[in-house]
Amino acid sequence: MKTFDITVIGGGPGGYVAAIKAAQLGKNVALVEKEAIGGVCLNWGCIPTKTLLKSAKVYSQFMHAKQYGLTVDPQHVSVDFKALMKRKSSVVKKLTGGVAFLLKRNGVTVYDGFAEVLDAQTIKVGDETFKTDHLIIATGAHPAMPPIDGLKTQYENGVVLTSKEILDLSEQPKRLVIIGGGVIGVEFATIFNTFGTEVTILEREADILLGVDEEIRAAFKKKLERDGVTILTEAAVIAVTADTVRYQHQGATHEAAADKVLLATGMRPNLKGLEALDLALSPTGIETDATLKTNIPNVYAIGDVNGKHMLAHVASMEGIIAVETILGKGHPMDYDKVPSGIYTFPEIAQVGLTEAQAKARGIDYKVSTFPLSANGKALGEGEKDGLVKLIAETTYNEIIGLHILAPGATEMIAEGVLAMHLEATADDLVRTIHPHPTLSEMIHEVAHGILDKPIHL
Repeated sequence: MKTFDITVIGGGPGGYVAAIKAAQLGKNVALVEKEAIGGVCLNWGCIPTKTLLKSAKVYSQFMHAKQYGLTVDPQHVSVDFKALMKRKSSVVKKLTGGVAFLLKRNGVTVYDGFAEVLDAQTIKVGDETFKTDHLIIATGAHPAMPPIDGLKTQYENGVVLTSKEILDLSEQPKRLVIIGGGVIGVEFATIFNTFGTEVTILEREADILLGVDEEIRAAFKKKLERDGVTILTEAAVIAVTADTVRYQHQGATHEAAADKVLLATGMRPNLKGLEALDLALSPTGIETDATLKTNIPNVYAIGDVNGKHMLAHVASMEGIIAVETILGKGHPMDYDKVPSGIYTFPEIAQVGLTEAQAKARGIDYKVSTFPLSANGKALGEGEKDGLVKLIAETTYNEIIGLHILAPGATEMIAEGVLAMHLEATADDLVRTIHPHPTLSEMIHEVAHGILDKPIHL
């Protein structure tokens, strides 16, 4: 019977990174993947949606070419939906093929199939059983299916789609109702609305994107509605039919017409095949400590399956930390400095505390904001909607939160992550020369605002 030093179950951005890192550090590694190398992120999430968002951005620029001094007849600009999907699939194929190559080059043994864990040291895949000294669970999560009348039936009929099926549509829907106003919901709303689909978001909570700083959220919501997306909050969906979504809003029952319905109500951990381990569970997934250890010795859980932060880059870092912990040189995961990005028009990115969180923790803090409309690079690019918001504690002006609503926000946020990792202050950012003209100058401006006042406002 084969024996591996480390076995990883799941080939997503947490699992494959852990497997490669362990192999690079000299371990004999197995990786088991039941579906597609790259997991949800590369195949049905991060990468394909960003590919479609780029196409949407280009389309939008053509439609607004006149404001840039270019003559383009909008009547001659059209969406070839099949071509969009073909391009998306081509990008995905290239990336997943690249990951498979990296696994092979690093000597990782890859098993294609479903992993059944017989005990903490024994794994069965199909007809083959093997041993492992350490186990890293990276099985991911699947879309939640709430108990809504007709939802399951219409899912089986192809009317209701999850974020996976919607990426394999062959035709663009004329009317799309999105159940859920979280990250997945607003990203797909941005894509389809830009291409001309009539989009309605139904959110049962008091607002969309509740994890986003309130000031950023309000500005983004206003922009999304101005772009034509209908957003209804405190709207409880009660039934789905072949062409309508029935919901309760403000004490009355309403119907929204829909060709397709996107279900974006959250994710649930993939725990099938792990039953024999008797893992301790939290409300969001497998319970782990800051080094990703579970309650079972030599068993670790990373990524969406532990439910701490359902982000690909968090899963990758957790994978590296789990491997380093196995090798006796790990450091704990710092969940207070996790960046997140929402790929919309404009993008949203944040790291650290929101203003509401700082207030709830009783921290004495300062806030500085700077509008996109006052930035030269943004004006030159025809962008005016957005802002940067910096939060610092008052004793040392240490940075405790950075929030950005702007084109390229997801690229700019890394400066805030590094600043917080190094416990930098607003003084440090002020002394850091930012190149001109760039959008990143807005971070320099808000740092000035913490100390005194922004220069260009």
